[in-house]
Amino acid sequence: MSRGICHWGPLLALSIIWTLFLCGIYCILLWYPPWTSAASVIHLIFYVSWMILIMNYFIKSVTLGPGYLPLEWRPDDDKSEALLQYCCLCKGYKAPRAHHCSKCGRCVMKMDHHCPWINNCVGHFNHRAFTLFLFFVPIGCTHAAVVFICCTVQQFHLLSTGPYRRAIFQRNAVVSFTVYRMIMVLFCIGLSIGVTVAVGILLYYQMKGILTNKTAIEGWIAEKADRYRPNGESFRYPYNLGRKENFKQVITLWQDYVGDGITWPVVEGCDQFTLTKEQLEQKKLKRERTICCRVVKSYNGSVIAWREGLRTCISTPWTDEPRIKVEQGDVILVTRWRKWWLYGEKSLHKLSATEITDEVLSKEKGWFPRHCVVRIDEEESASKKDD
Repeated sequence: MSRGICHWGPLLALSIIWTLFLCGIYCILLWYPPWTSAASVIHLIFYVSWMILIMNYFIKSVTLGPGYLPLEWRPDDDKSEALLQYCCLCKGYKAPRAHHCSKCGRCVMKMDHHCPWINNCVGHFNHRAFTLFLFFVPIGCTHAAVVFICCTVQQFHLLSTGPYRRAIFQRNAVVSFTVYRMIMVLFCIGLSIGVTVAVGILLYYQMKGILTNKTAIEGWIAEKADRYRPNGESFRYPYNLGRKENFKQVITLWQDYVGDGITWPVVEGCDQFTLTKEQLEQKKLKRERTICCRVVKSYNGSVIAWREGLRTCISTPWTDEPRIKVEQGDVILVTRWRKWWLYGEKSLHKLSATEITDEVLSKEKGWFPRHCVVRIDEEESASKKDD
């Protein structure tokens, strides 16, 4: 648990949660003290309940983890190995719906994405806890924002009343509303609204994925499957069992997860390897359109590439994908490209598309400036012209 929380993401998330909670307690004691009425006690109980639920599911998301495939995992049936992807780093096969996370360094069961806020992947074991964490955060933050606003309005209203009414109010309150505390409350109003909107958007996409039984990665696979299919055919996604069944697979009443994370129920006409076979086909297409490049200018892998020119620096890809450090003479296999940036993987030597295999790749991949490389085929053709 300490290894999971001792990271900037969870520490920042906990700082925001506790700042809003403690500021809310201060405003409740000032605006609606629990000893004034039974309703104020109920109000405080609800407010504290949101905090307990948020912290419970946050800690579960961190400590449960997504569920990792055992190292050197293999299917029981040897014939199934040909239908699965092989992971060179884990020295084993990837089970259906499993993907390798470069940040965790392991193959994750039903991997959705790597979340920096919990310093872990969201996967089979902690998908329910993470979703419920996202569900209760906007509720708690909205409640806190209402408390902040009501407290601020009350205090400004009291400033416009006579000293007699202020004296009656001060007998009920045990804290004071100073200028510095007012600034803190106003800051927390903006923070709580911002968190509500940001987490609410994340919750929307999580629920969209849960109701279609697609993780973020599987959504990309299904989208590419429809895009590259011939004659307008559509790819039949094997795990979409209907909204009700999809929802029950993740959000259960008493259990944190359902199933073993390896075998999954599928729709009629599909099997356990329908998606993995599609992945292998897409991987083959990806290799066929891979461009082999040689580095002619070194790049240190910095996110803010101010040394690489103004246009390159401004157009840097703002994703959680890494930047790759390249040195002159390196061979990079480029699979994605933008106007000023390329995404690729280091190769141990120059390859043709048919020679690319997992074993010859260094597993160092990421974005780098486009002007740092030249295509090897263009370089060779240019040298032949010179000759």
